[in-house]
Amino acid sequence: MKILLVSPQYPDTFWSFKYALRFISKKAAFPPLGLLTVAAMLPNEWQKKLVDMNTTTLTEENIKWADYVFISAMIVQKESVKEIIAKCKKFNTKIVAGGPLFTTAYKQFALYEQVELGDVDHFVLGEAEAILPRFLEDLQKGRAQHIYTANEHPDITKTPIPLWELIDMKKYAEMSIQYSRGCPFNCEFCDIIILDGHRPRTKDKNQLVAELDALYRQGWRDSVFIVDDNFIGNKRKLKSETLPAVIEWSREREYPFGFFTETTINLADDEELMQLMTKAGFDTVFVGIETPNEESLVECNKAPNINRDLIASVKKIQNYGLQVQGGFIVGFDSDPPSIFERQISFIQRSGIVTAMVGLLNAPPGTRLYQRLKKENRLLPGGSGDNTDGTTNFIPKMNYEILVNGYKNIVKTIYSSRQHYERIKTFLTEYRPRRLRKCKLHFYQIRAVVKSMWFLGVKEKRGRRYYWRLFSSTLLKKPQFFPLFISLAIYGFHFRKVARKIQ
Repeated sequence: MKILLVSPQYPDTFWSFKYALRFISKKAAFPPLGLLTVAAMLPNEWQKKLVDMNTTTLTEENIKWADYVFISAMIVQKESVKEIIAKCKKFNTKIVAGGPLFTTAYKQFALYEQVELGDVDHFVLGEAEAILPRFLEDLQKGRAQHIYTANEHPDITKTPIPLWELIDMKKYAEMSIQYSRGCPFNCEFCDIIILDGHRPRTKDKNQLVAELDALYRQGWRDSVFIVDDNFIGNKRKLKSETLPAVIEWSREREYPFGFFTETTINLADDEELMQLMTKAGFDTVFVGIETPNEESLVECNKAPNINRDLIASVKKIQNYGLQVQGGFIVGFDSDPPSIFERQISFIQRSGIVTAMVGLLNAPPGTRLYQRLKKENRLLPGGSGDNTDGTTNFIPKMNYEILVNGYKNIVKTIYSSRQHYERIKTFLTEYRPRRLRKCKLHFYQIRAVVKSMWFLGVKEKRGRRYYWRLFSSTLLKKPQFFPLFISLAIYGFHFRKVARKIQ
């Protein structure tokens, strides 16, 4: 068979890093790891092609070539999914659909305009390891069903290495691998435990090292995003087995990768774990801070964040050599009118430069979704993008006040002055381990030159802040200069996107 795997296009959001990627001549931040892994599960004799619509155009020739088109998508990609389905049906190419969008909301997807349930030939709802073998067996026997589901969460120690040869790595800023699935916490707004379960499941150390080897053999020598929603869900195994193996692997190869992952704030409580992570080459973690309002944290059951000095925890992680990127939310029922100024103040004092602020949304199937449904507060539709100034439920706060307050947060923290102030605060706290011998690439030199032009000349409102920190970093902390350039470029992207939602 001929299988075309298609990754739908992401909208222009804070998470796309679209305008930042132009500085380094990259097309997308991350590759479609799920589809690359699914491709590795398909029979070896089948022909496979992958089109990532974030880097490549999906052509009619692509669709005509295929016997089946496999689509994996998140909710935020649903508009692009509708376009893909329409193109496939034009040529009567069969469609197999999976991923979070369909797993949590395939019935709703059938209600979207111009898309009928019958337009998707086969739904694979859940984790592929538990379902795909049954589907493939039925497909080869000519008896494939319309919907495949599984109740169990599979053992991921049998998950194959992604089929990296299907993509052009040069188009991406970072590569991705997965170590674990599932989270031990139960935040009301989060759909991770619906998709991946409450008990963290992990790959073994040899499996993880084999995946690192695969990237290394492909010639990759840059940042690697470990995509786990909570990398530290199983701390014991990390400290006793996994990180020591990664440390040994990285040391033998002179630290070819810098690692970035997602954790909960309680990472700050485990100094041994932070030390092991930085020894392995980790330099950045994304943490769900959500809100400085204690009542809102209790409301959404954000257990690791409750009764904690959040700023002290952030600074401690920074002190151990890990840049903290943060997720923030407004729109909780318990949010007071002062929440907008409190969020701004917290973000500025924390030195979290990459601060992703969104309006609370209720993903289908979550405890929040079920509660709001009972309260008759759900709204139809919903973009799935919590950074576009919209939400899919009726908030307790006046809607206009909430949206305007959110827009003010975004406008303020992404303005040049506040952004550069956070960079300065962060660089004061940051204590990195100097392990990697970074090779200077031409695209990085070009990024510096572009930043000098766009941020230091063309961006009139922010150029004085840029040059002030440019010169002080270069003279006083030259080891941080590449990081400063990266963070300054991020700010350019954030300001571009923020202007679109004002």
